[in-house]
Amino acid sequence: MLNANLHAAPVEDYAQYLPDGANLALMVQKIGAPAPVIDYHAKQMALPASTMKVLTALAAMLQLGPEYRFKTTLESSGGLSSGTLKGDLVARFDGDPTLSRQALRNMVATLKQRGITHVDGNLVIDTSVFASHDKAPGWPWNDMTQCFSAPPGAAIVDRNCFSVSLYSGKNAGDTAFIRTASFYPVNMFSEVKTLARGSAEAQYCELDVVPGELNRYTLTGCMIQRSEPLPLAFAVQNGASYAGAILKAELASAGIDYSGHLVRQTQPSQPGTVLAEHDSAQLHELLKVMLKKSDNMIADTVFRTIGRNYFGVAGTWRAGSDAVRRILKQKANVDLGNSIMVDGSGLSRHDLISPETMMQVLQYIAQHDNELNIIAMLPLAGYDGTLQYRAGLHEAGVTGKVSAKTGSLQGVYNLAGFMTTASGQRVAFVQFLSGYAVAPEDQRQRRIPLVRFESRLYKDVYQNN
Repeated sequence: MLNANLHAAPVEDYAQYLPDGANLALMVQKIGAPAPVIDYHAKQMALPASTMKVLTALAAMLQLGPEYRFKTTLESSGGLSSGTLKGDLVARFDGDPTLSRQALRNMVATLKQRGITHVDGNLVIDTSVFASHDKAPGWPWNDMTQCFSAPPGAAIVDRNCFSVSLYSGKNAGDTAFIRTASFYPVNMFSEVKTLARGSAEAQYCELDVVPGELNRYTLTGCMIQRSEPLPLAFAVQNGASYAGAILKAELASAGIDYSGHLVRQTQPSQPGTVLAEHDSAQLHELLKVMLKKSDNMIADTVFRTIGRNYFGVAGTWRAGSDAVRRILKQKANVDLGNSIMVDGSGLSRHDLISPETMMQVLQYIAQHDNELNIIAMLPLAGYDGTLQYRAGLHEAGVTGKVSAKTGSLQGVYNLAGFMTTASGQRVAFVQFLSGYAVAPEDQRQRRIPLVRFESRLYKDVYQNN
């Protein structure tokens, strides 16, 4: 552990700027070098947060390949006679995280062009590509209705996120009311109390949303009187029901009806004749969005798809986890050891990984980037993605020199990626920083210690390697 002692003093110099009690684990290593330049608690387990997406991206490229596409189909085993489809119309959803309502509309238009005006059977929503929960273990309950953690099910339309407007009542004590655009197949109810401006109650009254069955939502709590509506957005909780209602509406507006029922199919069935289909963009394009924008929906549907593809079973969180572990060992010689990876996005509070293990992943990526092209997918400091405005890196003078994935949760500020130093040396680095907390009166300036820490650390790494 000579390295740790050699570099402990300088790291302590940077760490002194962090709030009391913050946990720091840090590793810096030149690409291809046998030993790190900085090893500061590099074996310490930490919450990876969204740096977990780097592992998801690598496993996806190795297992699915850059040209993989998600495919959504409308199919049937029945024949067509005089405009009537004799049999069920099956919408087979594939977990495409980018599927839009417009894409479904175009598929319905293809049915119309084929001359279909009536379906003598059921409208079947097939979600059998995934099984078990659509929410991963360890996701906080209070994030569930936020759009950034919309459940990544098999059926996703327009990111499974919808928006509403909440209007305060005319008088204090009145119930606030909600307006929802008619094209969202959701039911919203308000139990929100309107409070007078300056009300003593206001400081501790919170809005809450309570999801019910079949995309029914009740807003509770209170809001202060305001002249403008309050814009809100929520995550769809039942993707199959939501997609089914949208598809039913699109069929109706195209003049296609069906005699049966709207039903969900969760068990794999024999494929029928494909009548219309929609392909997503290629995987390398999806991963670029996932890494640049830290897109959880893409990360988690890709993660479950890796499990399905590798084991040939319906995609579950456990299948994804086991598959990623095996793929990284077999194809990249990266041993995850006692790391815990329960999702692809890093939203879960169960995920744990050490900087040392993350460094193995980064070293493999750097040494195989001619085939992988992952580094170009990462946010570039000062230019794009989640690093466009990272103040610490800006002050360190490394704009355009750092490509890295961020990872942020409550009290967590992580970075994992690559830097080209002043001498032209390429280094990989992992910063796992957790337990970051400031006093209530410092909340508005809570990032100042982070900026001081990062600006000094990365300036030194840039200039001295």
